[in-house]
Amino acid sequence: MCNPGRPAPMIAPSILSADFANLQSEIAAVGPSDIDPGVDWVHVDVMDNHFVPNLTLGMPVVESLLKATDIPLDCHLMIADPGRWAPPYAEAGAYNVTFHAEATDDPTSVARDIRAAGGKAGLALKPGTALEPYVEILRDFDTLLIMSVEPGFGGQKFMPEVLDKVRAIRKIIDRGDLRLLVEIDGGIADSTIEQAAEAGVDCFVAGSAVYGGDDPAARVAELRRKATAVRENA
Repeated sequence: MCNPGRPAPMIAPSILSADFANLQSEIAAVGPSDIDPGVDWVHVDVMDNHFVPNLTLGMPVVESLLKATDIPLDCHLMIADPGRWAPPYAEAGAYNVTFHAEATDDPTSVARDIRAAGGKAGLALKPGTALEPYVEILRDFDTLLIMSVEPGFGGQKFMPEVLDKVRAIRKIIDRGDLRLLVEIDGGIADSTIEQAAEAGVDCFVAGSAVYGGDDPAARVAELRRKATAVRENA
């Protein structure tokens, strides 16, 4: 059953797939246009070459992006020691700061520090991480990010088996037991977004599906159309 209190489907392009030499213009390309109201969030993948075997953007780039756009930044921290590093992203002005459950023994404390710093707190789960051990602490979070690929690299194939976690948390939310935004990251494209929407995702992170073509705004509009159609037919 469709929950009328849910937000409209949200699109959050990942700048991991954008042109790093032109990030300001790449973000502007997914802003409001004649065909789409503009993306809801800009997804920023932060990797530290410790928690994941890759190194990407960090705080200096995020601070620059905050000056260059009014679109809320959705910072996904694939890093070790989030208790130390996550709250400063919220202090800098990031709207949503998500860290990995697997990277800390005390996710609740990290979430509280992010919120105290002025941000929304998100918890990310790798594909192989079970949902059940974390359900009770999700009251301390604003977002649950379900990874549909292994964190660390863009362009991977979507793993449909993770949608069981989406369906499980959607049932809990729709019962009224939690207020939580369900986000998915990895392999979201024309061929997979409908599956994710049907399972109960609220916010869709898409990288190459947005920035891999000549018209990012058109790609955003098409992804939003597909997710909205599923929601309306639910």
